[in-house]
Formats: sequence, structure tokens, C-alpha cells
Amino acid sequence: MTTTTPYPPDPQAPHNELPGRIMAREMAEQPAVLRRILTRGAPAIRRVAQEIAARAPRFVLLTARGTSDNAALYAKYLLEIRLGLPCGLTSMSTTTAYGARPDLTDVLVITVSQSGGSPDLVASTQAAREAGAITLAVTNNPDSPLAGVSEYHLGIMAGPERALPATKTYTASLLVLYLFVEGLRGGDGAAAEVLPGLAERLLARQDEVRTLAARYRFAERMVITSRGYGYPTAKEAALKLMETSYIPALAYSGADLLHGPLAMVDNVSPVIAVVTDGKGGEALRPVLDRLRGRGADLVVIGPRRQVEQASAGFVLPTEDVPEEIQPILEILPLQLLAHEVTIARGQDPDAPRALAKVTETR
Repeated sequence: MTTTTPYPPDPQAPHNELPGRIMAREMAEQPAVLRRILTRGAPAIRRVAQEIAARAPRFVLLTARGTSDNAALYAKYLLEIRLGLPCGLTSMSTTTAYGARPDLTDVLVITVSQSGGSPDLVASTQAAREAGAITLAVTNNPDSPLAGVSEYHLGIMAGPERALPATKTYTASLLVLYLFVEGLRGGDGAAAEVLPGLAERLLARQDEVRTLAARYRFAERMVITSRGYGYPTAKEAALKLMETSYIPALAYSGADLLHGPLAMVDNVSPVIAVVTDGKGGEALRPVLDRLRGRGADLVVIGPRRQVEQASAGFVLPTEDVPEEIQPILEILPLQLLAHEVTIARGQDPDAPRALAKVTETR
């Protein structure tokens, strides 16, 4: 069962606020949020990581929904690649609807939620703790029910998010999860210090994104693909496009795209490829070749050498940026694209129809 909590209007917001202004402001806050996490949040993240590492969890289960589910998928890649820990994404209904009670002794259960208020997240986390799991909540609300039932909590420190599409809470979750995984492996996460400055530069390139948005204003569907660390970005970009502009956006791993869905690709519907600069991007190359061979309207978000071979694109500053933190940058132009496409189609990305800021599933 899914219910929604009404999204209350901000009494201090001007009545003549332009469509998309709230989302735009929150996207612009992201460099400051990343800095806040690195300067104020990192010590607490490191302490929690050290405590959990000392308990030597045997594997990890990740629990989330919506945008947070894409952040959890990113954490799955980090944990498996950086630590060699087997990970799984949970199906909460096995606990909340079917009453399953697996033995979770010495299992780390990480629940990611912006609000920390959805009843199924709270119930499944409580059940996991009762089943012996080490429970960690990653939320934007330290006073949330989810934080209350979890043994450990990490705040993403994004501040209030009023626009319905999550932007700053997504990138904040990615950075917190990255620092946490680095803490588990005894690292300091210093590679992330470049992110706030690079994020500022990317968000300042809105005119480039607006040009892309005009190109795809009348798109009837989009396909978004990537591999490796970029795959969660593809899924999050598809979600943002669907919830703001209502364009059906299908996200596929590049490997899965070749197993059937490639047949629907033509020279009309845009294909957005998120190309990380690293092993994930290398694995995506055969997919890009097949897309070009089919005459696809291919847009590349990634390194210059890949953008130059596409129909259009957005160059990311990936030089000397480790592949595992590039997703925090990759999503930024795609957030802007969702915003600009929605505005170009005469809609308001701040308040998509039929959605609420807190979605309560049971």
C-alpha cells in the first residue's frame, strides 16, 4: 500500500515564484552541501565506519526506494569493488508483507532515505535489527523514525529540500556513502575534496544544457545507458526526467541494452550515454559503437574524446578524478537537463503532478 503525505506550501515563498525556481536553487546549493559534508560531517562518518569495520560484517544489504534506491545502488558498487564485500538490494515486502525473518547475524543493513519517514523502511530496518543485523540509517533527518530504530545514523546534511525532485539530497547521499566506504577500508576520502569546486563549474554551464533541452523538448521517449559506477547515474537521470517532464525514460545497463532493448533504438528517440572515465566507460565502448551503427541520436555525458564522437553531449572534467566519485559530478548536468526540458515543455519541475515530497509505502 502506498500513501502520500501532502506537500505543504512554504508560507514565506512569494506567490509569483517562477516555475522551477525552487529546484534551481536547490541544485545550486550542491557545492556548498558537498563542502559541508567534507568539513563538518567527515569526522563523524569516519568514526561510525571504524566502529562498524571492527565488527567485521560478513555481507551487506541495502534498503531504499526511489532516488535513495539509486544512491544505494551506487553504494553496492563501492562496497563490492572497493571492499570485496558481497551486497544485495533488499525486497522490503518479504519482511513487511510476508513476514519473513531471515538470520541477519553479523550482516550490515544500510537503509538510505531522505526523510527517514516511510513506514516500510522503518519496519524492515527494525525487523533487521531484531534479526541480528548491524543497522545503519543514512538520512537527511537525524530525528526521523528510521534514525530512531537504527543502531547507527549518518546525516547527509543537505538542509531542507522543498522541490519535489530530489537533487541535493541525492549527491549528498552519494558523498556520505563514499566517505563511509572509504572509512570502512581505512581511507580518508581525500580524493573527494575536488568535488565542490568541480560541481560549481559544472552547474555554471547551464546554457550548454539549455541547448540540449531545446533539442529534446519534443522527445516522446529517451533511453539512458551506462555501465559500472555510471549505471546508478543513468537510473537517477531517468527518474528525474520522468518525474519532472513526464517523458518515458528507460534506463539500462549497457550490457542489458544489447540483450533485446537495442531493437527499439532508432534515429528519433534520443539515447543518453553516461560514460565514466575508467573501466565502466571502457566496458561501454562496444555499446556506443552499436548505437552509432544504428544511427542513434546519441548524447554522451563524459570525457571529451567520447563526446566528440556523439551527436551531442556534455564534457565532464574527469581528468584526475577517480572513477568511483565521478557519479557525484555526472548527475549534475542531467539534473539541469531534466529541469530545462520540463521548463521548455511548459511544465513546473518544482511540483510534478500526482507526487508528494514524502512517499509513505507499507
